[in-house]
Amino acid sequence: MSQTITTTLGPVRLIGDNATPIWGMSNAERNRRMAESAAKNGSALAPGHELLFNLTYAFDPLLLRLVLETPGTLFVWGSTPIVGQVAQGTDPLTAQHVIDLSDGRKLYNRQLRKLEQPMVRELTPASRRQIERRSYFGAYKGVTDVLTKYLWPELALILTRIAAQLRMTPNMVSVIGVTLCLVATFLFAKGLFWTGFLCGFIFMVLDTVDGKLARCTITSSKWGNVIDHGVDLVHPPFWWYFWGTGLVYWGLGLSGGTFAFIMTAVIAGYVLQRLIEGMFLKDFKMDIHVWRPFDSQFRLITARRNPNMVILFVALLFGRPDIGLIALAWWTIISLVVHAVRLAQAYGQARSGKPIVSWMDEAEAAL
Repeated sequence: MSQTITTTLGPVRLIGDNATPIWGMSNAERNRRMAESAAKNGSALAPGHELLFNLTYAFDPLLLRLVLETPGTLFVWGSTPIVGQVAQGTDPLTAQHVIDLSDGRKLYNRQLRKLEQPMVRELTPASRRQIERRSYFGAYKGVTDVLTKYLWPELALILTRIAAQLRMTPNMVSVIGVTLCLVATFLFAKGLFWTGFLCGFIFMVLDTVDGKLARCTITSSKWGNVIDHGVDLVHPPFWWYFWGTGLVYWGLGLSGGTFAFIMTAVIAGYVLQRLIEGMFLKDFKMDIHVWRPFDSQFRLITARRNPNMVILFVALLFGRPDIGLIALAWWTIISLVVHAVRLAQAYGQARSGKPIVSWMDEAEAAL
């Protein structure tokens, strides 16, 4: 059984049938959304080709990106077609590049910065929750901070499922999160660090939920991404600044010179680190944190918002939020030096004629 539907991307052939929902929608709707999303992101089918989806299976969106990059590519499981870009109206198994994923091979996901075996599973009522769980964790970046990687994936999974069942959009979750971010900033300024920390914690979790909800339900939008990434980029220095001003309510206000040094370190250090990361991406076409294994490990603890909040939390436990802010400033300086050294080393290696290649690409090539 098959049917062809028309999407913005072009003709899409759906083979099989499936009444089992996934993330609150039918598998046919999920696949249609993936095709529409790909078209919005600039993908197109080659002339005379169509996209093929097998509704019996759920699969990692990475496979769709790969087949759109190379016309004539079909991913199969054994001899069963899963997803491909094939010549219109032909037997999919006669495609030019038939790739069997049942051998356990791993592929490098550049978008999420990780090497993984892509998910392919038959979608049934018995497997639905495991597939949702796998697709949720599949949306996590392989290289990220320690909290996002280890602390709140399970909590965010529960909240993502609830949001999907309530038909909430990622933008709705983002609005709640941004509101809590602003409330946390106000509370920090008033020295209400514990209450502000709670609001900030919920915001940080929701900052994960909105992205995972968008990826799992294929409902990301241009403006949603702008709001999400824009808030992520802008708000941390404001948190550190108002944390510093709020110290006076604890009788721990910093001297003018110390406060100026700390603010210069945390704000300039944050901006310069971002610039270094941008330079590396521009000149070497990859994120600095996927160059060598050291860089990926350092990303776990580098002076970004989440690791910095760990420093402040520990300081609060000891009743010394002032020392926490000072430690945060020094950790920002150390992280800035590490990033600057790594950028200089990359330029040096490039000048010597050696290519700058991610260790993940090397690992993929070795498979």
